[in-house]
Amino acid sequence: MEQINILVIDDDQEIADLVEIHLVSEGYRVIKANNAHEGLSCLEKADIKLVILDIMMPGMDGLTLCGKIRETSSVPIIILSAKSTDLDKIIGLGTGADDYVTKPFNPLELTARVKSQLRRYTKLNPHSRNDKKDTEIVLAHLTINKENHKVNAYGRDVRLTPIEFDILYLLASNVGRVFSTDEIFERVWNEKMYDANNTVMVHIRRIREKIEMDSRNAQIIKTVWGVGYKIEE
Repeated sequence: MEQINILVIDDDQEIADLVEIHLVSEGYRVIKANNAHEGLSCLEKADIKLVILDIMMPGMDGLTLCGKIRETSSVPIIILSAKSTDLDKIIGLGTGADDYVTKPFNPLELTARVKSQLRRYTKLNPHSRNDKKDTEIVLAHLTINKENHKVNAYGRDVRLTPIEFDILYLLASNVGRVFSTDEIFERVWNEKMYDANNTVMVHIRRIREKIEMDSRNAQIIKTVWGVGYKIEE
């Protein structure tokens, strides 16, 4: 089986080496870069399937790098950072990251999150072809193709991250049903909601910014105040 390339971008060599040891033991190939510019160069040269990056790095910081990667790629991004407040997490997810892990971290937890993101990314980029009616959802202003991970809103092609796609697909495939933030988290991340955080809210906001004509007056993803979110046909 072809090895999966994971890019670790962190100027702390000990952290990068620790991540590499645990990921290599799971059969992954790890490519390391100690700054953003090296990381971008690796992304251009290698077939990277997932990126793990730090925020505080010399030169270009991790948040800027995350946004830059998102301009051209939907590859899963996990931020690994010592910045641990809820605001830090909201800002990190808001730049396009799919997950946020704080330092010090449990290597086994990080490995589990890597596997989860790779499963989602693989699912959204399958090699087999299925009948179109089973993979495509067509609503009034929205078309979603699960097979090729393509989204079109109001006639515009939209690039979503794997997490964003999963949230939108969940809502669109259950038209009219209201999902709470806890339900969305548990269905998309496949784990119980932990602590009180704004993870789902941040992702919903980013999806709206991409698919709505006016994100402040959302017509596709509706908010049901005090309950959650839904999409109506």
